[in-house]
Amino acid sequence: MSNGNGVTATLSGAAESVKDKAVEIGEAVASTASATVAKAKKAAKKARKTVKADIAKAKKAVAKRTDKASKAVKKTVAKAKKKLAAASASAKAEAASLQKKVTGKKATKKTAKKAAKKATRKAAVKKAPARKTAKKAVKKVARKAPVKKAARKAAPKKAAKKAVRKAAPKKAAKKAAKKAARK
Repeated sequence: MSNGNGVTATLSGAAESVKDKAVEIGEAVASTASATVAKAKKAAKKARKTVKADIAKAKKAVAKRTDKASKAVKKTVAKAKKKLAAASASAKAEAASLQKKVTGKKATKKTAKKAAKKATRKAAVKKAPARKTAKKAVKKVARKAPVKKAARKAAPKKAAKKAVRKAAPKKAAKKAAKKAARK
């Protein structure tokens, strides 16, 4: 009989082949995992770059728009200042000329300042949108027009009634006078 050396050798060979297979599978898994990690890192880098580029584009666009808007606002403010200055100057001149006409003297600084304030207020009021005032005027006219027509139509009827009422007492008075004359 055998002493079991053959069985031991077979078992140790099988164990060694399993070990080799496990090592091979482990290396394959490790290399695949490392490749996947490398791909993920690469994708993350690429995503980071695109996000940074998109942010830079957005910042440029916003800066461009704000620059345009601020320039437009500055222009508008400058125009308004010029208009107010012109209105102030013309108001001062008008106040001085009116003062000369009234008193025959030069206008004092106080009256010139008051006139300038009034002129700036008028200029500010003139700035109010014309559309709104036009709409309001149209609405007012639209409201008043039908009322006036109705009043015109109603007026002759009332006048006629009043005339009839006034005429009635006169007729009665004439009849009474005739009766008295007969007696």
